[in-house]
Amino acid sequence: MRVISGTARGKKLTSLEGLETRPTLDRVKEALFNILQFDLKDSNVLDLFSGSGALAIEALSRGANSAVLCDNSNKAIKIINKNLTYTKVKDRAQVINKDYLNTLYKLKNGSKKFDIIFLDPPYKSDYIIKSINNILKYDLLKEDGIIIAETDDKNKIDEIGNIKNIEIYDDRKYGIVHIIFIRKG
Repeated sequence: MRVISGTARGKKLTSLEGLETRPTLDRVKEALFNILQFDLKDSNVLDLFSGSGALAIEALSRGANSAVLCDNSNKAIKIINKNLTYTKVKDRAQVINKDYLNTLYKLKNGSKKFDIIFLDPPYKSDYIIKSINNILKYDLLKEDGIIIAETDDKNKIDEIGNIKNIEIYDDRKYGIVHIIFIRKG
C-alpha cells in the first residue's frame, strides 16, 4: 500500500496485519482520488474507520487542509501515527482513539464541519447507516460536502438511499467493492 500522488507520493504505508482488516486497494484508491481531485484542495476530511490512515493521508498529500482520523484499535492508532509521521502530514492531522459513535458525538461539540467524510467500516456491519444518521444528526457535513462509503454489500446502496435528507449521486463498482458517493439532498 502506497501514497499515490501529492507531497508523499510513492511512500509505502504500514498496514495492520491479519484478516480483520482490508485496506482499500491501490487501484480503488487511485480511481477514488481521481474522482475527488478537484474537491481536495483546502478541504477538511474525516476518515472515520481509519485503519492505517491511508485515505486521509492520500487526501492530505493531495492538498487537503486537515484530517481527523478515527479508529478504536490501539494497534491501528500506532500505525496511523507512524504513517502520518513518515509521510510528513502529521501537523495537519488529529487522531482520535475512540469508536466511531463516540467520535461523532465528540465532534458535534466543535465548530468544524467536513468537506469529505470517508466511511470504510468492517463490511459485515451496519456502521455505514449509523454513521450517516449521526453525521446528519450532528450536522458534521458541509452543505456541499461529500460522504464516501465503501462496502461489499450491494443492498447497502438501497439502505443508504432510504435515509432522509441525502442522495446517492454516484456508485462505482471495483470487483466486489462498491464506492458510494453521497451528499445532502
